[in-house]
Amino acid sequence: MAKQNNKARTGALRIIGGIWRGRKLAFPEVEGLRPTSDRTRETVFNWLQPYIGGSRCLDLFAGSGALGFEAASRGAAEVVLIENNRQAFMQLKQNAEVLQTPNCHIENKSAEHAIGALNKTFDIVFIDPPYQADLWTKTASDLLSHNLLSDGAMIYLEYPAKQDRPDLPSAWYLLKEKKAGDVKYCLFEFHAGEDD
Repeated sequence: MAKQNNKARTGALRIIGGIWRGRKLAFPEVEGLRPTSDRTRETVFNWLQPYIGGSRCLDLFAGSGALGFEAASRGAAEVVLIENNRQAFMQLKQNAEVLQTPNCHIENKSAEHAIGALNKTFDIVFIDPPYQADLWTKTASDLLSHNLLSDGAMIYLEYPAKQDRPDLPSAWYLLKEKKAGDVKYCLFEFHAGEDD
């Protein structure tokens, strides 16, 4: 009889820039968790380079933490990582301890509940939900209704390439858009006071 392995399966990702460049971080292999590829992260953080230093970032569907930890590594003053999956959350906490980062705050709750509880504005927001959940439009609307975006905030959005871009608020102006394999990703700028 074959021995069963009860240990959870894990993958690894690499921080590609900043103070933790080259550091490898584990992430659990849970359904719907897709770490943003190195190539995509490099492009996105090249786009964000003028804005990242000293910024306040929100990673709403943190998963592996690839985007949030990359932002912290590159000089973000504060990064809030939100993850609903308990196993992924525990790994995020462990990775934050390994990195010894006091500026990363990790919460185990849904993006919807986190948005309702947060009481500060953010300069950069990452929105990369599990694709099957189809949460892009609702999340964008919730961010606006709870006033969580600073004027000029940068919003990163990732979604399946085979899908049309989600409906987003008119106050979000598309700055950049690219495709990598089966993924499309965009960078938007929020203009406060614009009509929706």
